[in-house]
Amino acid sequence: MIFAAGGFALDAVVGKTGAEIAAQCNDSLCIAADGGLKLMQALGIVPDLIIGDMDSLEEDSLLERYAADRTVRVKRLPVEKDDTDMLAAIREGLHAGCGFFELYGALGGRIDHTLANIQCLLFLLNHGAYGVLFGKGQRIELLKNARICFPKDMYRKNRRLSVFAFGKDARGVTEKGLKYTLDDTVVRMDFPVGISNEFLDCESFVEVKDGMLLVCVEDLQE
Repeated sequence: MIFAAGGFALDAVVGKTGAEIAAQCNDSLCIAADGGLKLMQALGIVPDLIIGDMDSLEEDSLLERYAADRTVRVKRLPVEKDDTDMLAAIREGLHAGCGFFELYGALGGRIDHTLANIQCLLFLLNHGAYGVLFGKGQRIELLKNARICFPKDMYRKNRRLSVFAFGKDARGVTEKGLKYTLDDTVVRMDFPVGISNEFLDCESFVEVKDGMLLVCVEDLQE
């Protein structure tokens, strides 16, 4: 589990309470990517590792308090580097043998950071792992030659599901159990046919046979 400094809220899209996330951290590697340390503090979670150039924490005594705790490892990175703080945190997780990554506070805020975090999903796939980005009423994951299933309780009146071809046209795309269905369709890079679908009060799934899809779930503001 990696915590970043983007937008985040404990909402229905996340599907967990703060206490549940904190409890999950007891059995997971929990990393603060720079300013994500503030999110972890708000959730009552002590990180296993704090990593980043610390530009979001330089004037904050929070980092000093954790640095004094010898059970919390702090890895300060140079400001000028190739990896983002998020990617550096992901590398640490991969090195520790993690295969599934939940990335909180990874959406919203700076658009360049959001796009970089989406690219990190592909980095994870290319390294045999899988990740989910969580923001404020949003979640994004990257599907490659696979199927993702949604339970019946994903239905919300204001919830939208959108899929976008990623990298190249996505072939063999099927969507079932949703308001708008697709059946073995090509979703092209230059035509957003998969935007703003809606869940129904039933189980549903999205599948791509050849290619990749960004799968985005968002709760609209009422």
